[in-house]
Amino acid sequence: MRPTPNRWVILAGGVLVQLVIGAAYAWSTFSKAILADPSAFELSTVQATVPFEVAIGMIFVGTFLGGRLQDRRGPRPVALAGVVVYAVGIVLASFARDAGDLWLLVLGYGVLGGFGLGLAYIVPIAMLQKWFPDRRGLITGIAVGGFGFGAVITSPLAQALIDSSADYQRYPTKVFLWLGLAYLVAGLLGASVFRDPPQGWTVATEARTQREEEATAEGAVPEDDVVEFTPSEALRMPQWYLLTLILTVSVTAGIAFISLAAGAASDVAGLSAVGAATLVGVMGLFNGAGRIVWAALSDRIGRRQTLIAILALQGLALVAIPHVHGAAPFYVLAAVIYLCYGGAFGTLPASATSFFGLRHSGAIYGLMLLGWSIGGVAGPLLISWLVGDEGNYTLGFTVMGVLALVGVLVPILTRRPAHLRGPQR
Repeated sequence: MRPTPNRWVILAGGVLVQLVIGAAYAWSTFSKAILADPSAFELSTVQATVPFEVAIGMIFVGTFLGGRLQDRRGPRPVALAGVVVYAVGIVLASFARDAGDLWLLVLGYGVLGGFGLGLAYIVPIAMLQKWFPDRRGLITGIAVGGFGFGAVITSPLAQALIDSSADYQRYPTKVFLWLGLAYLVAGLLGASVFRDPPQGWTVATEARTQREEEATAEGAVPEDDVVEFTPSEALRMPQWYLLTLILTVSVTAGIAFISLAAGAASDVAGLSAVGAATLVGVMGLFNGAGRIVWAALSDRIGRRQTLIAILALQGLALVAIPHVHGAAPFYVLAAVIYLCYGGAFGTLPASATSFFGLRHSGAIYGLMLLGWSIGGVAGPLLISWLVGDEGNYTLGFTVMGVLALVGVLVPILTRRPAHLRGPQR
């Protein structure tokens, strides 16, 4: 009989994979470098955003397929395939040299990169909940926290590579070759340790036993006793759509601010260009930390209460931020927005498991990430239209804040289906 792997090693592999694919969020570093020397690429600002927008749109396709394949083939082959596709896409993007090669950036960074990202992203989220049933929220938060930190690491590294050579400054896409190869090695190393727990494997802890005793005392069935639903069954339940709507609202509001954070820091808080760039880098840390902090908190106060708090704080901060003066209050409110944006990604995987069971959690949550793609595309487009050329941040951020505050009603109304508490569906 093969020895049971160390679950902490598997967690480390999951974080490494998420760090690799989370580097995709460093696109602004490359788009800025591409636009800095128009003699090479001659791309407009809109054209320079297309590869990233395509990548965000393709994430859902990858998570949808990856979640289903993981249930059938296991986590390791799906994660390995995702890492390879992602890295190949990044390497392919390195061959773009001018505006006529925009299609290479879209195909490589956008289509292949986004698809591979989605394939690899969903795997550790579902797998690690099986290894850590005693602390699902915290562990999924740590896993997706790695994704949030990916751009924080990659952005300064990529900028250093670009600045190291005049050739790279003229053709910053050449840096993708070295990054893609590094992603491939690191991603394959992390994914190589992936595997599901052996049949019948359990972990018993004092904390988990205490939670189950408390749940029993309240007349509720513990989360681990939820009925196992298939993806098709989950899609026939209103709870799946409500959870997906929560993710959509949170992503739309949060990424709307993120997409204009540097400009708002300069125009609203009066930060210099260097100060605004520094803020964006520092805020990436809060994006990653929010995935861990909120997810861990959800283990203690409950998923629904956590999601209510995330949307409420996000909405209040967005409404307030265009009215602040000075760097300090802007930093504080921006940190709250980034924390809440990351928090939804950290909390919802465990929420989906408590509703629909663990067996098909990869496929079910993979489908829910449709909200990520919708919000990731709609948020930047909507906020750019609202703010406009006049820089009307008050209108733009107020609308996004109100959207999040109205969205608080969704988790308030979202309950575990009553029939999950009995032996019959």
